[in-house]
Amino acid sequence: MDKGIFKSPRDPKELLWVSGEKKKEFHTPIFDVVSVPRHSQDGRKKGNFVQLDTTDWIVVIPWFVDEDGVPRFIMEQQYRHGTDSVTWEFPGGLVDEGEESMHAAERELLEETGLKGKLTLLGNVSPNAAFMSNRQNFYLAEDLVKVSGQDLDENEEIDVFTVPVEEALADMGTGIYDNGTMMMAIAYFMRYAESHPYLRKRK
Repeated sequence: MDKGIFKSPRDPKELLWVSGEKKKEFHTPIFDVVSVPRHSQDGRKKGNFVQLDTTDWIVVIPWFVDEDGVPRFIMEQQYRHGTDSVTWEFPGGLVDEGEESMHAAERELLEETGLKGKLTLLGNVSPNAAFMSNRQNFYLAEDLVKVSGQDLDENEEIDVFTVPVEEALADMGTGIYDNGTMMMAIAYFMRYAESHPYLRKRK
């Protein structure tokens, strides 16, 4: 295909739309549905758009090397209401109002696994830029220490177990690893591991 048929992308600032006043249409415990009037900069395109306003999210990737020198993730098995299914995931949750994402990551790791560790922010991204306003933060947890049992919310039921890193990387996005958030976490982990090869190398 001749690449000359494609135009160079414009400056992103030229594509920003002008927003009017938000109106809260519906409130739930985990997000607000709001409507926002917007129009293009030249005024030719306009509409009333639905947006989900919710707090930021965090995911923690707990990592350690077992007694055989095999790098492993600590993962969780739990039921997910959205898909009416059970998935294997990393610990994660919501950032409370006024809370720093790092603190939320420490809190969720401790509550769900009883672990503490050294956290490194791998990155953050919009989980769905089409209609969600929040950000998702991804942390790597190393130097893990077991300090307590689980302290779960009333409706949480979580099994905690370990999986070899290479097994999880190979299977992520298939079968019981059916969670897009985990794919994003793995992408950040693999990019970080390029400059920190010990994360994948067996000792």
